[in-house]
Amino acid sequence: MSTDQETYQSYRIPVPEEFETVFSHFYFAANTSKNTITKTLLPSFQTMMVFNFGTPALLISKEKAKISIGNCLVLGPVKQAFSYTLLPGTQLLIANFKADAFYRFFGRPHLSGHQTMDPDELLLDNCFHYLWQQLNEIDDVAEKVKFILNFCKPYLRSQDDVAALLFHFQSGPLNPVKSVAEQIGHSERNIQLIHKKHFGFSAKELSRYERFIKAIGFIQQLASSTEKVNWFEIIEECGYYDQSQLIHDFKHFINTSPKKFLKFQRDVCRASDG
Repeated sequence: MSTDQETYQSYRIPVPEEFETVFSHFYFAANTSKNTITKTLLPSFQTMMVFNFGTPALLISKEKAKISIGNCLVLGPVKQAFSYTLLPGTQLLIANFKADAFYRFFGRPHLSGHQTMDPDELLLDNCFHYLWQQLNEIDDVAEKVKFILNFCKPYLRSQDDVAALLFHFQSGPLNPVKSVAEQIGHSERNIQLIHKKHFGFSAKELSRYERFIKAIGFIQQLASSTEKVNWFEIIEECGYYDQSQLIHDFKHFINTSPKKFLKFQRDVCRASDG
């Protein structure tokens, strides 16, 4: 848990083993102060369902567009950083979908970029409004999570066979699309389409993101120590061609330079870390 003089609370909640292919974790954040608190969330390539049990919060895109979070909305997959503002009294509980889990719930392609939607519109039902009302009556955050997990069981579809192969693919530098296509005798184009449909992004996009997140990890590790950041070491370790490519990825994903990120990284949150 992290706190800011008992005014900002944030922590992650792990999920039981049976849901490990569905959610990476749940995340809780609350502003108990009298001041507005703004944080930046790094891209996670996850789709999120956000429940709010207090004052409406705000999402702010890099284009400065503001989106109000009322009771519940779906966001993602999050491919670029955005800021979020917690007003006094905001209490957020966020379900982070893993890989193809969003598709398994809703049976339709993911949202694009920072697009948001009321989840009831995805199912043409008002079940999530009903769910929010029930959750709002539960005080304990861990109990809220248990209620959500039990609620979602009937909606979850079995994992597609090809999506499962892509999900579990762990062959290092090999191209997952090419390898799975060869394994099952499909064209690479067909596997690319399945990847995009079920995960909400291409394998190429994911590879670029994973390289960037690896660089972020190096920077944050060095920032917490007394060592000076060796940018050329990061470039080599993370598989960048040169410094300009590293800078280009930082501009693309979080709209800032690596050096500026190093300076302000304490105000940045990672969905994967909580």
